[in-house]
Amino acid sequence: MSDQAMKVLPFHLPARLAWAEPWLLRLYRWRYVRFATVGASGTLVNMAVLFVLQEWVLAGVLDPAQRLSIALACAIAVATLNNFAWNSLWTWADRLASGLQTRLGLNRSTLWRLLKYALASWFGILIQYALTLWLSGHMHYLLANVISIVVASVSNYLTNDWWTFRRHQPPEA
Repeated sequence: MSDQAMKVLPFHLPARLAWAEPWLLRLYRWRYVRFATVGASGTLVNMAVLFVLQEWVLAGVLDPAQRLSIALACAIAVATLNNFAWNSLWTWADRLASGLQTRLGLNRSTLWRLLKYALASWFGILIQYALTLWLSGHMHYLLANVISIVVASVSNYLTNDWWTFRRHQPPEA
């Protein structure tokens, strides 16, 4: 794997997939494609947590409306942490100091960025939450959730690019 690929791809390609490296490098040079890939992983995390909580963990505990509200809130929280980690490590890695400890360590900088990420994402989370609850009255809750995630992703990208992971200008001498 080339040095360029090591910086752009979040994984090592097996030798049998080396033919795909140039294509993936062209595709992932756009930050929004990286963001969308992270979002897709977050969608899988969200859907898995939502399904497990809704169908198994909380199934006998609450009535269906309360169960969906609580399961959805937990799914969104877990997916948000997943996305924050991957966006810090990959999507906006070029705007952060190098090293895992400085990007995701339990330090003031990471906690401040996580707070900014959560605040920047609040509108998207609110859109996803409200739209999922509304749409689930008209279609299956998992389909409603996917549609809501897609709608909310545009807001999340723009606010996080502009604020959370903003490129800092070096101080002038």
